[in-house]
Amino acid sequence: MDVITTGGLPAATELTGVEVIERKGSGHPDTLADGMAEAISRAYSRYCLDMFGAILHHNTDKLALLGGAADVRFGHGELTAPIQVLVNGRITPALGWHRIPVEDIVATAAKEFLGSALPLLDTMRWVDVRPRLTQASSPGAVTDPAGGEREASRQRWFAPRTLDDLAERHRLFANDTSAGVGYFPMGTGEQLAAGVESHLTGEAFRAKHPYFGTDIKLMVVRHGTNVHLTACVPQIARETPDLDTYVARRALARELIAEAAGQIAPGHDVQVSVNTRDVDERPELYLTATGSSIESGDEGVVGRGNRANGLISMMRPWSAEGVSGKNPVYHVGKLYNLAAAAAARRLHEETGRTCAVALVSQSGRDLTDPWQAVVQTSGANPILASLARRVIADVMGDLEGLREQLLAGKLATA
Repeated sequence: MDVITTGGLPAATELTGVEVIERKGSGHPDTLADGMAEAISRAYSRYCLDMFGAILHHNTDKLALLGGAADVRFGHGELTAPIQVLVNGRITPALGWHRIPVEDIVATAAKEFLGSALPLLDTMRWVDVRPRLTQASSPGAVTDPAGGEREASRQRWFAPRTLDDLAERHRLFANDTSAGVGYFPMGTGEQLAAGVESHLTGEAFRAKHPYFGTDIKLMVVRHGTNVHLTACVPQIARETPDLDTYVARRALARELIAEAAGQIAPGHDVQVSVNTRDVDERPELYLTATGSSIESGDEGVVGRGNRANGLISMMRPWSAEGVSGKNPVYHVGKLYNLAAAAAARRLHEETGRTCAVALVSQSGRDLTDPWQAVVQTSGANPILASLARRVIADVMGDLEGLREQLLAGKLATA
């Protein structure tokens, strides 16, 4: 592992800093796509571990949601066309003669996840799961003209006869040349975006305010102690009897957001705007049957929304990898992003500086030994390369811990 350390990273927590952050809430179609892809991967992985003691090759990170249609008016909201779940990817269908009920696993996980995320959605009636799964290997499966076949070759990537055909059981290597990025700590604007959305979509808030939905999107711009926050907050049609009620609750949402922001960022002047596209006279309002725009024509795609830390921070380093749904065993697009974030946190704890870490893989290289590691810290002088190497090596040596958290659903991927 080559280690590069540099200084000069802006510290977003400084009062003179500038931040631009977007957060797509738990009910946003892109966030739903990420969560569903990860839920399917977890369900398949657990089945494999229970039955075989190992996770077979799979990836569901190309999943997409196509929005349905809904009839929405004051006091009434119902779907009129189903939400379509396109599970695009590759999943091993069998180990030897043991067939895996892949389509059942996929459909059950998809509907259970969506039902939990959107409790008002009748998933049995209004969710259509369409698996589009293949088993073709990535390039590398070259046919031997002599008729021979190497053990654990690409020909067996999605058709293993036994666990010995899983190449990673012989040597765990990176599946791709890619990069993962993480940083720590969060800036004030980032804390606002994450904290306000989590508050508005939390169980306690939803129980107290059942008329608000979860397809909430926040945009935060901070310059020093001045913060501008715009929020899109849906309301539930059957809980909203008329326009006056909608308008009053829109004002309430603004008050509640301002209150939460004051607790998260004391000493900051936070200006809050809510549902700026509303036109009351028409009326054109953010009124929904289920609390999410996925019910009515919107789409969601893995990797288009929040990064692995739950934010889209425009002034920060970040990777375009779609983390959710990737195989947790060896996919660097997942593991290196999470590992980079863990390393940045550890380095901040040891140095007190703002830290950004980029881990770069090289296809075929040992997974726990990144090809390049770049660490940038606040301050003029870089940290010692020996410190960066030690911390990164410790994090990479505990990838199994990351996998366990992923499989338990305790580590967010979007």
